[in-house]
Amino acid sequence: MIQNNSSDNNNQPLAKRLGNEGRINELADLKDQVAARDAELIRIKRERDFEIQELNEIKAQLEDAKNVLEVRVSAKTKELRDLTGNLEKEIEARTRELQEKVKESEQSRVALMNMLEDMEDLRRRAEEEKEKTLAIITNFADGLLFFDSNDDLALANPQIETCFAVSKEDILSVIGKKISELEKVAGFKPLVELVAGSLKKISRKELFLSEKLVLEVSSLEVSSRHGKIGTLVTIHDITREKTVERMKTEFVSIAAHQLRTPISAIKWTLRMILDGDLGPINEEQRDFLDKTYKSNERMINLINDLLNVTRIEEGRHLYNLILVNLEDIVSALVGTYSELFKQKRLTLEFEKPKKALPQVKIDVEKMRLVVSNLIENAIKYTPAGGKISVSVGGDDANIKISVRDTGMGILKDQEPRIFTKYFRGSNAIRMETEGTGLGLFIAKNIVETHGGKIDFVSREGEGTIFTFLVPVAKN
Repeated sequence: MIQNNSSDNNNQPLAKRLGNEGRINELADLKDQVAARDAELIRIKRERDFEIQELNEIKAQLEDAKNVLEVRVSAKTKELRDLTGNLEKEIEARTRELQEKVKESEQSRVALMNMLEDMEDLRRRAEEEKEKTLAIITNFADGLLFFDSNDDLALANPQIETCFAVSKEDILSVIGKKISELEKVAGFKPLVELVAGSLKKISRKELFLSEKLVLEVSSLEVSSRHGKIGTLVTIHDITREKTVERMKTEFVSIAAHQLRTPISAIKWTLRMILDGDLGPINEEQRDFLDKTYKSNERMINLINDLLNVTRIEEGRHLYNLILVNLEDIVSALVGTYSELFKQKRLTLEFEKPKKALPQVKIDVEKMRLVVSNLIENAIKYTPAGGKISVSVGGDDANIKISVRDTGMGILKDQEPRIFTKYFRGSNAIRMETEGTGLGLFIAKNIVETHGGKIDFVSREGEGTIFTFLVPVAKN
């Protein structure tokens, strides 16, 4: 067919042939263009296939990422759910806790309000008590000085003005001062001298200001469970008591002196009759006269004790102070009681010092009285078969005398009163009805006047040890 067309074309005119060839060339060009386009389309297709492949890969990656993200989102969602659940529970718990705290706060507020009301009531009561206390202190009959924990004067009541003849301005000028600084006010000088700069040095002392004014000064430490609050010094006017006491002492002294003369006469008369100086007497008469003589002796001893007490109270019971060896005096005195020990079937033990003791300066008669009182008490209150020990010892400073017995002892609750005037223990009264209660009072005063000390240790039912010290004489 093509060949025929060519042959026809050859037969066709040139122009027509040229026109066909142009078309053929155009067709060929068109074909080339189509082929180029096809190639381009193929290239584009390949590129698109590659892009599609890449997109598919990206899609796959995205799918994987999506799956991973979904897993993560799911996990996070679950975690958030759990957190939300826990948070809700915690919020509920916190809410309940807050509600309880609010409730407690409300209760606390109510309680606090009640406490404030109570505190206000207590404050009001405290103020009332304070006013009452101040009123009592102000109107207290005795003078009062209160020193705080630093020993500074903190309070003084109006009676102090009368006691020491000072003004209110004088008292105000020493408020906040130490006791030693009170002497800036002339009226307080005797008190400062008595205290000697320390409140601890006084417990109960007498302050003689004049014949018409004698004061008793007492100190008491005031404490609470938290410690010392301060010291209260009480000033009590004992002028009337001292006057009565002096009159009583004078009366006892006069009465004792007046009684001693006739009683001494009775003693010597009885002694003469008993010794047969006034003629013979029978046994019955001797027995009655002997009992009378012993009663008269007891009366003389009582009068002597009363006289010793009056001398002690007047401060004139020491007369003749001489240098002596106290061991010799005690030894000789113990020997005078040997017969009495045999009568009561008591064992006596006298312990002498291992070496010679220095001398002491004493009133021998009064010191013999001290030792006699202690030995006689030991004999009197020790049952038959008991033992009494008297010992003498000491050092370069003091001579020590001890009297130990195995007697009935002293009741614990009565020990603080042993050295007081006219006191006798209840068990002592049951065992020995006779006695004045003056012996130990006299002994204590005699020892202390010599500058010594006396004390005792006792156990009920087992015995007592009385010990006193006498200072050695200074060269």
